Amino acid sequence: MKKHNFNAGPSILPKYALEQTAKAVLDLNGSGLSVMEISHRSKDFDAIIKEAESVMRELLQVPSSHAIIFLQGGASLQFCMVPYNLLQKKAAYLDTGSWSSKAIKEAKYFGEVEIVASSKDKNYTYIPKDYTVPKDADYFHITTNNTIFGTELKKDIDSPVPLVADASSDILSRPVDVSKYAIIYGGAQKNIGPAGVAFAIIRKDILGKVDRAIPSMLDYNIHIEKESLYNTPSCMAIYASLQTMKWVKQQGGVEGIQKMNIEKANILYDEIDRNKMFKSNVPDAEDRSLMNVTFVMADEYKEKETEFLEFTQSKGMVGVKGHRSVGGFRASIYNAQPIESVKALIDAMKEFETGI
Repeated sequence: MKKHNFNAGPSILPKYALEQTAKAVLDLNGSGLSVMEISHRSKDFDAIIKEAESVMRELLQVPSSHAIIFLQGGASLQFCMVPYNLLQKKAAYLDTGSWSSKAIKEAKYFGEVEIVASSKDKNYTYIPKDYTVPKDADYFHITTNNTIFGTELKKDIDSPVPLVADASSDILSRPVDVSKYAIIYGGAQKNIGPAGVAFAIIRKDILGKVDRAIPSMLDYNIHIEKESLYNTPSCMAIYASLQTMKWVKQQGGVEGIQKMNIEKANILYDEIDRNKMFKSNVPDAEDRSLMNVTFVMADEYKEKETEFLEFTQSKGMVGVKGHRSVGGFRASIYNAQPIESVKALIDAMKEFETGI
């Protein structure tokens, strides 16, 4: 039985992407070679990586002022690369969860870091609203979606300094005004493809302004100049990511995907709010993530948490258990998550409620 996959990452991929990649693993376009075997210097792979860049540029309407590169090391390496390339004196960060905290930790190796606001006081269950970004900061860093705590910035913000965003878990889920950002980066394993590749969309004129020497592998300019081929890239992961992005185009692009995501999230949040056994971790609906829906048992039913998890597993669901720092449950409903799986979870919640 095919599972209802609610894993937070690596996560569900579209059937189209899985099928196309499976074919290419055996034989890439009749070449007699697997996509895992071709040279990254070959014409076959050159076509793949150029198309991946082109489709991402089309989907997000990336202007010519910005380069798109594919890297390794995930978003975690970007926590280091961003300040290495941009932080001259001071950087500003918005602290909205575990991943922003890790980014802040890395940035402190390179200069002063000002945390302009934090939601740590309430275990990251909201997005801070009232804060001032210092105009003397080299950049302002945000995490657009917080997979562990289930909060999300759903609109592009205005910043008086260059804006940098970790968009690992909500990239391609909605239209983005890329012109507002100096850098958008993320790991692929939520909404784009399998683990093993990361992306960075970089406004080229933001680079080359720090006075430190940057190691080649950590220098954005070198990766841009070499068109993501400075070192051997993750060929198969990039191919799979291309197939996912082609699938997004088939769904009506990010505009079409956004409508689907809103519908999925709304019906699940409606059930959480209706069902007496559950409650959302995020009180303010404005801050609730469309990608990672986090919820817990209502206080009077706390002892039934394990029982409900086992019940979802019996219904063919995986990945419903919440992160250890939050507890409870987390349903990751990324782009590729079919509404049928969301409805299956809702049905399980209703059935569990009637059985008490």
